Amino acid sequence: MNVDQFKKMKDGKGFIAALDQSGGSTPKALKGYGVLEDAYSNEEDMFDLVHEMRTRIITSPAFDSTYILGAILFEQTMDRQIEGLYTADYLADKKGIVPFLKIDKGLTDLSNGVQLMKPITDLDETLRRANERHIFGTKMRSVIKEAQPEGIKAIVDQQFEIAKQIIAAGLVPIIEPEVDIYSKDKEQSEELLKAEILKQLNNLPESDYVMLKLAIPTVPNAYKELIQHPRVVRVVALSGGYSREEANEKLRKNEGLIASFSRALSENLNVNQTDEEFNAALKEAVTSIYDASVNKN
Repeated sequence: MNVDQFKKMKDGKGFIAALDQSGGSTPKALKGYGVLEDAYSNEEDMFDLVHEMRTRIITSPAFDSTYILGAILFEQTMDRQIEGLYTADYLADKKGIVPFLKIDKGLTDLSNGVQLMKPITDLDETLRRANERHIFGTKMRSVIKEAQPEGIKAIVDQQFEIAKQIIAAGLVPIIEPEVDIYSKDKEQSEELLKAEILKQLNNLPESDYVMLKLAIPTVPNAYKELIQHPRVVRVVALSGGYSREEANEKLRKNEGLIASFSRALSENLNVNQTDEEFNAALKEAVTSIYDASVNKN
């Protein structure tokens, strides 16, 4: 583990940029950027276009470590280069931004009110390559739709079981059991989720650390115990379908919670913008998300 990067993630001011849209969400991300499906004829072209988009974001002067602590990458992005460097090296060496890797393979069908992660069959090999590519940590997502204790326990158990393998490989896992923002019993799900996470955290050895990525809670500061837990490096929030303005407003009410936004970061970026327009739009997004992460009501 890189000690300087660990300290930055634990104590630094800023937020984490989520640039990890993958297979199923890539067309949607490109469409939001103004690249329609008729612009590419196969998956290879699609991933080339999304790498161009990510490269434009990462190389922009607005993508600045003054505001951004870390960035989450898609697996293909890790293996691609920016200006002759592998993406993680470019982030760390040229930008001073800590690189993370999305490792999950998507979600299973809904059962017991939740969607578990599909099996990560190549986990050991992925973690080996992540270390080779100088990745600091990983991210894996599952989803909670209903406040069903059995399902929520299964979600947290699965996340921590895999997290222990990630820690053993020398990386810091971001555990992301996302409570759907449209869930009818979101607040109840969050209480159940917090209790299950605390059980797992309290059983971790003192040498083990995790990060948590959670939907912004219904009740402000509901995750205070998680944020203050000695086994937790940082708790970050997903935007979850809120507009940037709404996500920032909700985030600002939660002391110690910082952003890890994806769509809310890129919502005003467009392929047809001039570099000046693009950089200005990204700067506005970055500074507003930073402000909501750092300055609390």
